[in-house]
Amino acid sequence: MTIKHIGVVGLGKVGSLVGTLLHAVFPVVEGLDKHAPGEPVHFDVVTGEVTDEKVLDNFLADKDAVVSCLPWHLNIKVAEAAYRKGIHYFDLTEDVPTTAAIREMAKTHKGVMAPQCGLAPGFIGIVGANLYKRFTKIRDVELRVGALPRYPNGLMGYSFTWSPAGVINEYINDCEVIHNGVRKMVPALDGTEVINIEGQEFEAFSTSGGLGTMCETLEGKVDTLNYKTIRYPGHCRLMRFMLYELLLKNKRQLIEDILTEAKPPVLQDVVYVYAAIEGYKGDKLEREEFYNAYHPKHIQGKNWRAISWTTAASVAAVVEMVADGKLPQQGFIKQEEIPFDAFMQTVNGALYQ
Repeated sequence: MTIKHIGVVGLGKVGSLVGTLLHAVFPVVEGLDKHAPGEPVHFDVVTGEVTDEKVLDNFLADKDAVVSCLPWHLNIKVAEAAYRKGIHYFDLTEDVPTTAAIREMAKTHKGVMAPQCGLAPGFIGIVGANLYKRFTKIRDVELRVGALPRYPNGLMGYSFTWSPAGVINEYINDCEVIHNGVRKMVPALDGTEVINIEGQEFEAFSTSGGLGTMCETLEGKVDTLNYKTIRYPGHCRLMRFMLYELLLKNKRQLIEDILTEAKPPVLQDVVYVYAAIEGYKGDKLEREEFYNAYHPKHIQGKNWRAISWTTAASVAAVVEMVADGKLPQQGFIKQEEIPFDAFMQTVNGALYQ
């Protein structure tokens, strides 16, 4: 299926940039949101209720592919509309039940179903797979990502440059891991460890969804596989207090409102991406690592936060690869199946260089 006309649903912090990046590569890009973007964009925009089946069907009538940049709980409506239309579908979700539902649709879909194409899951899975495929036998796979204010203040040391709903979802839902060779679920906000990055101390702890489908892929092949989120020290303890001692885990909208008001997004942020793999190459035990710190970037006349462009560039690069025939043209795509070198050679993947 040729990709010429792409729809982008949800034009918030990331969606506007996804449309901008795709517009530089594909002939026609059109966006859909309940409200027009706060700032001008380089592609056409339609306003409408993104949860309305009729609105979605009308919007996708002439599209070859759609990218959903909506909050995690709204993605499924767009996926269903893409399924009805038989067009390629991409999203940024970290939500496990949403991905499972999309995967079921992919079994009989005419095009590609590729959820989890953001930063984590997404880019970190592509990076991790690129490393572990160099080993003949894998022992440990540890993936870490942090999207943080570059100049933190306050006890929490955080700002919501990403969706508060998505962050809270990751902090509450259980996390899939492989531990002692066994695939299992562990609580979010557990497994706190200390990480030192270039002399700066951080903490990392389990959050849900960051591995995507990798536990399934590596089950029976690895002793340890886990994903943890990087934060400034003390953050995890405060979140445990709010979610569990104050029982705000049962009032998601309330805590989202509180944190959005208390910790607005900053312009100067940083995204840390770190992967470490241990295993054997032949008879020799080795360890390989990937590390990079990504900062805000000037793209097409505007400065974009690090979390925005690292997320948007990842999904845009995957769309390019499907369009160029470098990925399957039908069915479900796992992030760890996406070749790193080909990803980096796309127009948008090159932004990570």
